[in-house]
Parts: sequence; structure tokens; C-alpha cells
Amino acid sequence: MNELDSVFDDQLPPDHQSGVVAVVGRPNVGKSTLINRLIGQKIAIVSPKPQTTRRQQLGIYTDDKTQILFIDTPGLHAPQHKLGEYMVKAAETAFRDADVILLLMDLSETPDDGDRYLAETVQRLRGATPVVLAVNKGDIALNEAVKRARVEEYAALLPHERLLLISAQNGDNVDVLLDDLKSKMPMGPRYYPADQVSEVNMRFIAAEVVREKVMISTEDEIPYAVAVEIDSFRERSENLTYISAVIYVERDSQKGIVIGKNGEKIKQIGSLARAELSNILGTSVYLELNVKVAKNWRSDEDLMRRLGYRLKDDRS
Repeated sequence: MNELDSVFDDQLPPDHQSGVVAVVGRPNVGKSTLINRLIGQKIAIVSPKPQTTRRQQLGIYTDDKTQILFIDTPGLHAPQHKLGEYMVKAAETAFRDADVILLLMDLSETPDDGDRYLAETVQRLRGATPVVLAVNKGDIALNEAVKRARVEEYAALLPHERLLLISAQNGDNVDVLLDDLKSKMPMGPRYYPADQVSEVNMRFIAAEVVREKVMISTEDEIPYAVAVEIDSFRERSENLTYISAVIYVERDSQKGIVIGKNGEKIKQIGSLARAELSNILGTSVYLELNVKVAKNWRSDEDLMRRLGYRLKDDRS
């Protein structure tokens, strides 16, 4: 047995199942929240702002008999710039390798043209891939008759294998959803070690944590014009990690908002990010943040590639 075999050979049962679930939905429907709950820990940033997820992120669920690779896709929407085009292409690309498409809809909203566009896109790209329709936010305070009517409206948007009303926030019916997804996985090996929950490295995670804290701390003042690049990530000792990050915005006025009066906002962002990163890394964290203006970076393909927004089939 070679070294690679020893990593993955955990005496798996002969009927072991594994596969890919593409989690698809409109911006801010709760995809990242759901994947974090399914995995059992945070691997994707969560914000009240739509279009928080910009790249495909892999969440890995493993038990004794099953391994599911959840692809958290950027929300499908009509793109307004190069970053938007990237996000939509990334979401559509996820369909190619999926064994199941998990389509997430929002019970708090009545189905509209955006939902119909999403359903039509899924139907056009799905091929023979089964679709599980999960209507999220089932815990909201709505009359039961209204809830039922909305679920029926969503159910009518496209053919599906299973329909569930769930709450990613408090966990209602998430176990039922997980069991259903397990049952749909084909026979296959374990692709990742049992204790691995994501394929992203710590530099990526650090950048996403900082970006999340910027979005939360600036509320509606900085919508989606923020990107984060990790300049340096070094373990200075067993108990201290040094991280230097650059926060990019598109305008000078946005730079002022991120920094805040007397630097108070950037201190708040740093404090929140430092606390979460320290918890993730298990060490103290020295976090250095700088804010730079990169005008119209969301339409600059070269800068987007440098910041990591690059599809696997992008060879340029």
C-alpha cells in the first residue's frame, strides 16, 4: 500500500457512495448558510448582502458510508460587469460535474422573473441530472396557507425529484434533506480524508473572513466593490500567525468609508476578523490591514485573475 492509499483507505464498505451536489440559487437565498450547517462548521462566508459568494467553494461532508462534495456556487443572476459574468459562468460550470442539483428558493419572497430565469437556466443546463428543490426560510412568520401557496408556486417552476421546506438558519428539515441527497449519490470512493471539510487553503479563508467583516461592518455603504488579497501569511511561532491583507475598493470615497473616522471602522473590521481567524487557526493572530483603490476592478479581467476570480478552464 502506498502513502496515498493509506490516507484514503479507511476500510470503506463495498457499498460506499460519493458524489457532487451543486447548490444553486439566487443571491442571498441562503446557500452558504445551508452548506455550513450541512458540513457542521463554517467554510463559506455569510452576509446579509446578496452576491456574497463569488467563487465556487467546496464543502466536504463525510460519514462512514458516504462522502458528498457540496459546491457552493455564486448566485445566478443577470450580470452587470465582468465580475458578475464570472459569477454566473462559475455557477453554470458547477452543473457539469454534479450528480445532483440542489436548487434553493426563498419562501420569504413570492416567485418572480428572477426565479423563473433561474429555473429556466437550471432546466436548460441540467441534462439528465436530478434536481432537488429546497424552499428555504421555512421558519419565517407567515400564514400556513400563504406558505403552502408559495411552495406550490416554486414547485411549478421546473420538474424535480424531491421538494422540501427547510430552514438553513435553524436546521428545520436539513437532516431530511441530507438523507435524501445521500440516497441519490452513486457508488464511489472517498475522494478526501474524513476530517477534511474544504479544499481551500488558509490564505483563501483569511481573505474571505476579512471580506465578510468588511461587508458586515460597512452595511449598505460598500455594496460589492470590495475584494481582499493576502499579501503575507506566516507562522511566526507555534502561538502566533502574522497576516497582512489588502482591501481593494473602487473609489476614493469607499476607501474613506472602510477606514472610517479616525480609523475606527478599519479597527472594527480588524478586531472582528482577528477574533475569527484566531479561533480557526488556534493561535493568536497579528493582522495588518491596508486599503487601496483599484478603480473599476470588477471590470478588469487581469486584476480579477490576480485576485483569484478565474475559472478552471480559463487558460488566458
